[in-house]
Amino acid sequence: MHSALPKVLHRLAGKPLLQHVLEAAGHLRPQTVVVVHGHGAQAVQSALSGPTIQWALQEPQQGTGHALMQALPLLPSQGTVLVLYGDVPLLQPETLHGLALSAADGALALLVQELDQPQGYGRILRNTAGAVTGIREERDANESERAITEVNTGIMALPAERLGGWLEQLSCDNDQNEYYLTDVVSLAVRDGILIRTCRPGHFWEALGVNSKKQLAQLERLFQRETADKLLESGVTLADPERLDVRGSLSCGRDVQIDVGCVFEGDVVLEDGVSVGAHCVIRDSHVGAGTVVQPFSHMDGARVGRNCRIGPYARLRPGTEMAAEVHIGNFVEIKNSVLGEETKANHLSYVGDSTVGARVNVGAGTITCNYDGVNKHRTVIEDDVFIGSDTQLVAPVTVGRGATIGAGSTIVTAVPADQLTLSRSKQMTVARWKRPAKKS
Repeated sequence: MHSALPKVLHRLAGKPLLQHVLEAAGHLRPQTVVVVHGHGAQAVQSALSGPTIQWALQEPQQGTGHALMQALPLLPSQGTVLVLYGDVPLLQPETLHGLALSAADGALALLVQELDQPQGYGRILRNTAGAVTGIREERDANESERAITEVNTGIMALPAERLGGWLEQLSCDNDQNEYYLTDVVSLAVRDGILIRTCRPGHFWEALGVNSKKQLAQLERLFQRETADKLLESGVTLADPERLDVRGSLSCGRDVQIDVGCVFEGDVVLEDGVSVGAHCVIRDSHVGAGTVVQPFSHMDGARVGRNCRIGPYARLRPGTEMAAEVHIGNFVEIKNSVLGEETKANHLSYVGDSTVGARVNVGAGTITCNYDGVNKHRTVIEDDVFIGSDTQLVAPVTVGRGATIGAGSTIVTAVPADQLTLSRSKQMTVARWKRPAKKS
């Protein structure tokens, strides 16, 4: 990976590779989850520790069989052990469920795949009756074995009560001087254990990551699969190849999404929402009929129905908007509540504020909410008109129906239904001449 970051912490669709694997396994409601870690152990454990995970350190690292030896003391002695890999992130819960069921009666189940180009994979060996007799790693395979196109993905389900005995019999007498977990298959055959094979629902499920190029390829596979699901549910995508969902995206009917949009965390778009090109929306809820125009950013915002956002608007955490609010270009809202039909259309900042209904915030208006140490709140009541280039120095309250003249700096409470302004007197200097450049 050419990186100081452990491979399993590289991100796909916004999550570490290992987190994808843990979430897929979690759908099976396992009794125990053990992560065997080696390279970058502390970083991996810090990033993904949880109450449901137990950790086993593999030091030194002597192959997949050796890895499972480290986990064995933490595993139950009965049931089925499902072996997954932290760099194979796209396995679907349905595939894992089928694999586990195949081994539920004490059989050993392998996840296999047919590949036109099987280079690098262990080959599935079968007898003339078609029964699995073993797995041969490519490094140790002869010419005829390398011609086999049915390969081992490494994913398998094993009977827990047999596992310890098989692991004790593994040998490192091979080209890599490692303990191969795949050698347990021939041991199971010797002991008369039934070997079953399963195949993933999609060809890409068992693809692993060993380079940045492969990571990028899996990213696009994941995103295209996500886009196809959105299209099938009725979402209109301007270009399915130019969409990134890095979390959960829930869409109502007649939602439209333009190119280059990124959705992170948990995002909900209600019926009729339109999202313009190159928007970034994170952990936000957007109400029905709202139009988000291009290059707008949302993070932790809750937007009401029939609002108009952007272009180039930024909604930061704590933003809550009622219906039919208009937030225009280069307007930033943070930790503020805005009432129905309120408008801030140009070049303004509203932070730590409670804004009523039908308020007009003029261009260049800012709430001065930070005194260098503490944040203070601004309260703007219903039907207020704020002229352009106004500074509201918090804490301050603007009464209902008040009008503030353009260019004012407001430092004390503004009375309701009156005009308030603070300006220097305009004057003209007689006989003034603009300086001329000396020759």
